[in-house]
Amino acid sequence: MKIQYKKKRLKYNLIFGLLWLVISLLGIFTKENTYWTDYGFLIISLLYIVTYFYEKKKQYLTIENGILSVNHPFGKKINLSEIKQFRKFAGDYILKSDKTELTINTQIIDEKSLTELNNELGKLNI
Repeated sequence: MKIQYKKKRLKYNLIFGLLWLVISLLGIFTKENTYWTDYGFLIISLLYIVTYFYEKKKQYLTIENGILSVNHPFGKKINLSEIKQFRKFAGDYILKSDKTELTINTQIIDEKSLTELNNELGKLNI
């Protein structure tokens, strides 16, 4: 099961990426002398666009075979059966086991996916 980002977050990443791309291309092709900032804007735009496609494909969380994993390049994983403590703090869910601590930001999760996550975490009986 995939826990999805809010569509608003994905849309903003794409809009900012395209906006920075337009700014950088205007700076590169309309000026007689290009500056390093024009290429910096191009790099920023590429980072936003790559982030958009990565987050759209991978989404925020994945729950498979009893393992909850955060889909970031260096994301954490936690086995649902090993969770000892579950806390809600300032809009975040904090899951703790003996070895790891995982914080889930509920502000960026889609409403439908948040109810699925709550149902899945409700099964833990902690």
